[in-house]
Amino acid sequence: MDHLLIRDIEAALAWSGPSSTPSRFQRGSLPDPGICSRLLTPTRFLDLIMRRSLVSPQVRCFQDGSELHPSSLLQMNTTRRGQVIPMVDMRRLTQHLQSGCTLILDAANHFDPTLEVACRAFQWWSHAPVQVNVYLTTGDASGFSLHWDDHDVLAVQLAGDKDWEVRGPSRRAPMYRDAAPNLDPPEDVVWSGTVKTGDVLHIPRGHWHRANRTGRVSGFSLHATFGFAKRTGVDWLGWLADQSRREGIFRDDLKRWGDPEELQTEGKALIDAASCLITSHPPTHYLAAVAHATSTGRFVSTAGVFGSPSAVVCVTDFPPRIETQGDTATVTTAEKRIVFAGKALPALELLLSGNPVRLDYVSTTAGIDGERLGEVLVREGICAELTPELFSGYIGLTTDDKL
Repeated sequence: MDHLLIRDIEAALAWSGPSSTPSRFQRGSLPDPGICSRLLTPTRFLDLIMRRSLVSPQVRCFQDGSELHPSSLLQMNTTRRGQVIPMVDMRRLTQHLQSGCTLILDAANHFDPTLEVACRAFQWWSHAPVQVNVYLTTGDASGFSLHWDDHDVLAVQLAGDKDWEVRGPSRRAPMYRDAAPNLDPPEDVVWSGTVKTGDVLHIPRGHWHRANRTGRVSGFSLHATFGFAKRTGVDWLGWLADQSRREGIFRDDLKRWGDPEELQTEGKALIDAASCLITSHPPTHYLAAVAHATSTGRFVSTAGVFGSPSAVVCVTDFPPRIETQGDTATVTTAEKRIVFAGKALPALELLLSGNPVRLDYVSTTAGIDGERLGEVLVREGICAELTPELFSGYIGLTTDDKL
């Protein structure tokens, strides 16, 4: 998938792909800050908040360094049939914005097609799950106090300005669920300064940081943080535990009482079986398995009620794998394995590129019935028909020479 945000971030941070991302803090500026308003603007963010049913903690508001009670932000709207729908009270929110606050929306990619497409592009690029949270700050408000995240973060300043302080880690590769607490930040500051529209910060997992607009009586800041949940050895071991359920020896009850020799024999058998399991399921197998075992993204399917789709786009969480053997081409993704005739390969490469593509373009370019092939991929949940609403997430951010 070709996405301009990834291209510009690589240029801003001097990266040459996901393998070149360092485990140290970095900052830079996008070559074209104009891309920020295409991603999200403050008013579009508020409109997005207004039109959806949201609850705490997905939407939160901070004032004077403390989180406001949900009742000061949310209201329960009751329909005439008695259905209760929680929504943001826009009148109260306006008052908070006027006096200075930080409004946070977690997982904004679930509500906005542009951010959804950006997260999918980052997932295809990094092969790690990605979520984006959005922060709108007005006046001199601050958000979270000094803290660390259990995932890598790319913070993109979309509008306005904000002061940041970044420190190093105080524990190697800390985790949300860990063997020891990680409570004391280091004293040394790695970087502090003001970020402006188009600036980018790369904050690796475990680096302590905070952001605020202290001392500013006016103005605002809008930034998005893309969180990359990379796989760890702990994840691999958890996956191995799931694989062990296939073998009876691991499902059997452990003996608590009995002859010491019998207990020792059982223990040795389990250790040998576990060793065999580890050897036959190395980390590379785990990474390959999870890349093709996730579900496809949500998408609208009209089932042809309004006519056949004219364009489609691949909506899998990670790039589908296409393998050729003899006169066949096999597509593997999202726990599905579909075999096509080998002559479909050029068309499959177009349809599974991650970029929107017209079906008549596929037919003309690949010399195959693009509409029929697209119908199969849509039916299997690998591609989605390109509705105008979904297409809005791609306009101006991906190459569209095939549309």
